[in-house]
Formats: sequence, C-alpha cells, structure tokens
Amino acid sequence: MKLEPEKRKKILDAAYQEFTQHGYEYASTNRIVKKANIAKGMLFYYFNSKKELFHYLISSGIDYMLNEYFNKIDERETDFIEKYRQMARIKMESYIENPHIFHFLGTVYVNELDKLPDELKKRLFDVRNLAYAKTFDNIDKSLFREDMDPDDVIKLIYLTLLGYEKQLVERLKNQDMANMDYTSYWEEYDKFLDLLKKVYYK
Repeated sequence: MKLEPEKRKKILDAAYQEFTQHGYEYASTNRIVKKANIAKGMLFYYFNSKKELFHYLISSGIDYMLNEYFNKIDERETDFIEKYRQMARIKMESYIENPHIFHFLGTVYVNELDKLPDELKKRLFDVRNLAYAKTFDNIDKSLFREDMDPDDVIKLIYLTLLGYEKQLVERLKNQDMANMDYTSYWEEYDKFLDLLKKVYYK
C-alpha cells in the first residue's frame, strides 16, 4: 500500500474501526471512505474488494503485533512477575500507538475465525501460541513459595493480572490515551505486582 504514512494510517484506522464495530458481513466501505475522507475509488485502487481489505488488515495487524510487541520482549527474563511487568509496558505502548489493531484482532479471533482462509487461521493460531510461549516459557519456578504448586502459582498470578488489566481498560475508556500521563497508573501497577510477589514468592 504505497501511500504517505499519515494517509495510510488514516485509511487503515478507519477500516479497523469499521470491521471491529460491525463485523465483516455488515462493514461498509462507504463508511470507511467517509471516515478516512478519501474517494471510494482510491480505496478500491489499492484493494479489489472488501474481503481483500479485510484479509489485508488481519495480516497487517499480525505483523504489527509481532514487530511492535512480541519481538520486543526480553526472553532472558525468568522471573514471571518481572516478565509480566516488562510485557505490560511494551503492550501498553503498542496499544496506545494503534489501539484499533488490538480491538480488531480480538474481534476477528472471537467472531470471524471459522470464515478465514487456512493461511490466515494458521497465522492467528501461531500468534496465540507465541503469546503463550512468551508469557509462560523459561520461568524460574524456584522463586515461588515452596508450600504451593508452582504451576498453580503461575495460574493464580496470571488470572489475577488479567482481571486487573480488564478493570484498568474499563477505567481508561473514552480517555485521550495518546496524550495521557500514565505515571500514576504505572506506579499503581508496579505496587500491585510487588504485592503479588509478597504473596506468592519466597
């Protein structure tokens, strides 16, 4: 897609939002071009059909997740909570830059997966497996309390953090995330992680 970066991002953001809000079947290219403020002919100059655009968004979104999130994670970290602390910051930076991609891929995974070509299905499954590996591989279980099963500790910490992050997302809804000062949020998050260490670590 050979466009200047600003115009390209405007078109893709409009498309990501449209498919996220309405799903593939009810997404409208008319709404996309209106939101992106471009002629419809320009959209179909780059994409032959709505389906081709949809598949491009999935592939482009996966590339973004790999390059701007997963590939930045330091896999040498063996402390589970410290790894999660690092991953949360990288993920938040990526999310602030392109929140529509995260929302879109989540919607695709839940609602559209069965309708996708095998190649895109495989890429989505590969990303899911990579996320799992990045989170749970190479963990030093000797750091955990000895009176609890280490796999149970990992599961409890993980589920607790998922719940915390879900609550945080709700608190941040409808705010201008690109221009926010996140200092207080990170201080709160770091304090929460340190508290989990006191509970589950030696």
